[in-house]
Amino acid sequence: MSEADAGTVAKVAGNLGFKDGDLIQELGYDDDVDFDLRESIEALIGSEMFDEHDHDVVDSVIFWWREDDGDLVDSLVDSLTTLDEGGVVWIMTPKQGRDGYVPPSDIQEAAPTAGLHVTTTAGVSADWAATRLAPRKRQ
Repeated sequence: MSEADAGTVAKVAGNLGFKDGDLIQELGYDDDVDFDLRESIEALIGSEMFDEHDHDVVDSVIFWWREDDGDLVDSLVDSLTTLDEGGVVWIMTPKQGRDGYVPPSDIQEAAPTAGLHVTTTAGVSADWAATRLAPRKRQ
């Protein structure tokens, strides 16, 4: 990766709202994830991300999700078990035209059922898009 590309990836990681010392859990890891983005996030937070076997309370969850990964609502609910109050879930999905593409409408339909709402979306790499999901405020 060129220095310019590395700077762009680091900027994208920062735009996701992560900062040094954040604890982030990564779910749905597979050999198709964006490794440059992962590395820039880990460099930004100053540690490795937790995996699905870790049960520590985390500031954010990064969730790599593909069309055939199962029930999105159930998986989103499960992702909330370690999320600290005020934390967010970033669901990473393949962009349109890529294997495993997930239509944005699927996320918009699943989020409220899981107790989340869509707050923003962003392109984070050539192959992946990110959707920020935040827990709904309790009444």
